[in-house]
Amino acid sequence: MKKFAAFIPLLLIIGCNTKEKPVPEYPDFEIGVIADCQYCYCEPSEIRFYKKASGKLQEAVNELNTHTLDYTIHLGDFIDRDFNSFDTLIPIWAGLKSDRYHVLGNHDFKVADSLKPMVFDKMDLKERYYSIVKNKWRFIVLDGNDLSVHGALTETKKQQTDSLFNLLSERELPNLKHWNGGLGTEQLQWVENELKQATEKNERVGFYCHFPALGETNDHNLWNYEHLLAIIDKYDCVKFYFNGHNHYGSYVQKDGVHYLNFKGMLDTRDSTSFARVTFHNDSLLVKGYGREPDRGLRIR
Repeated sequence: MKKFAAFIPLLLIIGCNTKEKPVPEYPDFEIGVIADCQYCYCEPSEIRFYKKASGKLQEAVNELNTHTLDYTIHLGDFIDRDFNSFDTLIPIWAGLKSDRYHVLGNHDFKVADSLKPMVFDKMDLKERYYSIVKNKWRFIVLDGNDLSVHGALTETKKQQTDSLFNLLSERELPNLKHWNGGLGTEQLQWVENELKQATEKNERVGFYCHFPALGETNDHNLWNYEHLLAIIDKYDCVKFYFNGHNHYGSYVQKDGVHYLNFKGMLDTRDSTSFARVTFHNDSLLVKGYGREPDRGLRIR
């Protein structure tokens, strides 16, 4: 007991002379999120109403403009198949008062091969994948078409696509579909570097991609989603992963990371789907419109 009592002052001395690392405070802000507008001046299918998508995008822009947003992001498949569909949507998209960002979707490349290099200018993309750093957050925008049937544009990328597809074919994976895609080695290395920077700077991280990395089903997932998840799992700074592609939507939480698949905008005749996401120090609040539900996501 005497030894224990003698130890107490030493602890107090150490405690008084040790500066505790402050817990960062993260500011409140709000963004807009839209997935799979996928417009085309085409006749509807049983589940997709292509012509109505431009009107739905206009309705979303009108609503989002009534709020003070840091930015709005579209999670891929801005168009469905015709290159000239961009000319219908771009003036509507430009009407947003907030900053605007795009994620590349598989349908964005479902145009004539000769027109594919022009997709980036139409979508105002200087890089196929990139990060947005603001408000003590690092938002990592992935290109899931990096290795893909539609989006691999160079011979090197086409060879890497074939190599990855053939390698994974041995496992008979349900997500190994031609309308999915994967991340190349360079992009995966870039992701790890971004996460290291975020950790060093006490930034929180959110991912945006067209394709899921984790969902209630995995048939829409990135081809090499397991590789990406192995990287994400190493970093506590990652708080969410938002995507589109699976128009039915999905939500899974794994190790404190929220994997939220937003529903497709074009899939209903008379309703829509988009959202506002408010960032708080301890949570993300999703305000859904149309068939996108409201959610409260706790940040740990």
